[in-house]
Amino acid sequence: MIGSTLTSVCCVMVAVLAAAACLDVPKVRLSSGGDIPIVGLGTRQANYEGELETALDAALQSGYRHIDTATIHKNEHTIGKVLNKWFKEGKIKREDLFVTTKLPVYGMRPADVPVFLNQSLTKLQLDYVDLYLIHMPFAVKREAHDNGIITEDSIDKTTDHLAIWKAMEAEHYAGRAKALGVSNFNETQIERLLKHGAIPPANLQIELHLYHQQRPVVDFCKKNGVSVTAYAPLGSPSYRWLSPISGKELPDLLELTEVNKIATKHNKTSAQILLRHTVQRGIIVIPKSFKPDRIRQNIDILDFTLDDSEMAELDALDKGLDGKRFVMKHIEGLWKHPEYPWTALLNSTEERPKSSN
Repeated sequence: MIGSTLTSVCCVMVAVLAAAACLDVPKVRLSSGGDIPIVGLGTRQANYEGELETALDAALQSGYRHIDTATIHKNEHTIGKVLNKWFKEGKIKREDLFVTTKLPVYGMRPADVPVFLNQSLTKLQLDYVDLYLIHMPFAVKREAHDNGIITEDSIDKTTDHLAIWKAMEAEHYAGRAKALGVSNFNETQIERLLKHGAIPPANLQIELHLYHQQRPVVDFCKKNGVSVTAYAPLGSPSYRWLSPISGKELPDLLELTEVNKIATKHNKTSAQILLRHTVQRGIIVIPKSFKPDRIRQNIDILDFTLDDSEMAELDALDKGLDGKRFVMKHIEGLWKHPEYPWTALLNSTEERPKSSN
């Protein structure tokens, strides 16, 4: 009886603490209305379903109310299962949660938009998503993705951003997507939507971390009312295999002397310093982790501030394009797509991907 009572008390305490933590997380106002928590959970590449379930439970208990996923991550069904459990148990309400998902690179045609969004909503067990993003500005043919073989012939060069955006807008008007945005787009591509779309993009999600701080595009977005979300905000240390593809050997940002020095001063982890540096710029972060202790640490960045000298020291570590890790060179011929976004990489003979022809 006593054990049962203690268990109930502990559960109540966890729920109360989670709610309190949630209230303390700052939010960024979206141009379309609504607010996005400045810290969210990235969910890509869990090793197995149970690992993601554990991570989601830990995140929600720690006060996360922002979950980021994508069709291509193939985990929306697991997220839906966990969220539905929390809803049914009365631990959270739908309106307290912010869920982002994305239109896949193999669904880049106007008619595909309602198909893939409906699939996402079914898997997530939701009536709407808070933010729906176009995952990539380029496209591959659906059949190429289905058979698992992507070659240069698989690239779909007929991509029409404005037509796709109009289909996205229809989903917003229908109430299935509260806000719309893009991912991995460059300034020219965003400006096209700003000029010709009925609804301006509310968010841009891009690779952004200490070595690739993306200052030009962030400044552009701020001037145009577009919020920015950083994926890979820790530099994706688990993606060291990408270095040979990008042609750059990038260090583990968590091990940098400058970062560790500041972490020691604040009694924080190096990851917390990296995240705080980005958040302090007004940029949303979605660090990915499946370890409960790290998930809790990644949101515990709101009780301290980096001073001007610390911010300047970290700002100075920006490597620009040389710090970029994700350039998609592993898809043969992708750089020939008319909407390949990282055109600056093609201006250098050294950086230009080699054709198989």
